Amino acid sequence: MRILRLLIAGTAVLTSTLSMAASSGNWPHWRGPKDDGNAGSGNYPIEWDSSHNVLWKASLPGKGCSTPIVWDRHIYVTAPSEGQNALLSFDWTGKLLWTTKLGAERAGKNAHGSGSNPSPVTDGKAVFVYFKSGDFAALNLDGTIRWQKNLVEQYGRDNLFWDYGTSPVLTEKDVVIARMQHGESYLAAFDKVTGAVHWKVARNFTTPSEGDHSYASPIVVRQRGKEIIVTLGGEHLTANDAKDGTQLWSCGDFNPQGKPNWVTVGSPVITGEMAVIPYGRGIRLHGIKLEGSGDVTTTARAWLREDTGAFVSTPAAYGGHVYLLHDHGADRGTLECIEPKTGKTLCKGELPRGSSEYYASPVVANGKIYAAREDGVVFVARCDEKFELLASNTLGETIVASPVPVDNRLLIRGEQNLFCIGSK
Repeated sequence: MRILRLLIAGTAVLTSTLSMAASSGNWPHWRGPKDDGNAGSGNYPIEWDSSHNVLWKASLPGKGCSTPIVWDRHIYVTAPSEGQNALLSFDWTGKLLWTTKLGAERAGKNAHGSGSNPSPVTDGKAVFVYFKSGDFAALNLDGTIRWQKNLVEQYGRDNLFWDYGTSPVLTEKDVVIARMQHGESYLAAFDKVTGAVHWKVARNFTTPSEGDHSYASPIVVRQRGKEIIVTLGGEHLTANDAKDGTQLWSCGDFNPQGKPNWVTVGSPVITGEMAVIPYGRGIRLHGIKLEGSGDVTTTARAWLREDTGAFVSTPAAYGGHVYLLHDHGADRGTLECIEPKTGKTLCKGELPRGSSEYYASPVVANGKIYAAREDGVVFVARCDEKFELLASNTLGETIVASPVPVDNRLLIRGEQNLFCIGSK
């Protein structure tokens, strides 16, 4: 089972909450300022090797699947450090500024992951982190702890088959944690300033084996003046009111044949008022309209593809299109450009073949797609009117975290080092 290797511009009506708070020079969440893996325009590197365009590399104290985030040219990344969960901060030159330890690590089950798989998130005032151990904290930008608690002690351990990988997300007032598993699943919102729980709501669905497990991260959007939390897991896409957790609508029927082990790993991507959702271990792709109330299963599904998809990697959105990286099965390494309103394939091409998997999610910078393979090769390609491979770059160590294109730099978290790629 490949999953054991990882656990890793909205419209006027619908916009990402984080995009409203972040400038183009920041990457506040693992999928960027608009939660879509898109860095916009800029002068991003295409080719590099160990002696060309690598501005610096900084050693990490331990491995993990978490993606770095950036605010005001300060980099934040989680990692195990001497048996402890830790948040590290680097400056723009790669200098380690501080390391804050937050409790004993609960070790990961798989070879590449650890207890530090969820990515941090920031609002520019604090950095919020969650670890498999249940350690949950808000840190000021100087590394001091604003508040800290342990959700495993409060609500019990997760019973996921593999390592916890769902990242926390931010609303205007709260930091939100999703746990989606067999048994008691929930969404919970905690005050960003004090850590006090504002609300906690159950999110339970009956599914075939492992179908209720999810490693996807929620997405916070603003729809018709209201913040909503869009969550994929338990074979349902749901929307909850960020104010009090009330469920506004739910869309099901993602597994009508009742297939076992259709676990959710990759997160949705939202563009306009459409959520594009990879499902079925890489063999299905759904287009769901973000509208309605109550049970919208029969009204919100705009289209369904049963011949394409992704399993672990989350799609990216750019220029009104959605980009998939096929990471599973015979077409592993295929890039595909999708029209989100119809699900139609606009462009498709294959990256060079290799024996390794893809666990990192693709990102787009200045119209170029960056796709990192597990063996440390990072491909750069275009896939719009036609597919074009621009470069194959080797870093020389395992990559499972997603690349971060920000402020004309490309940050890549390897198994041992954090790399900064850019023009010298």
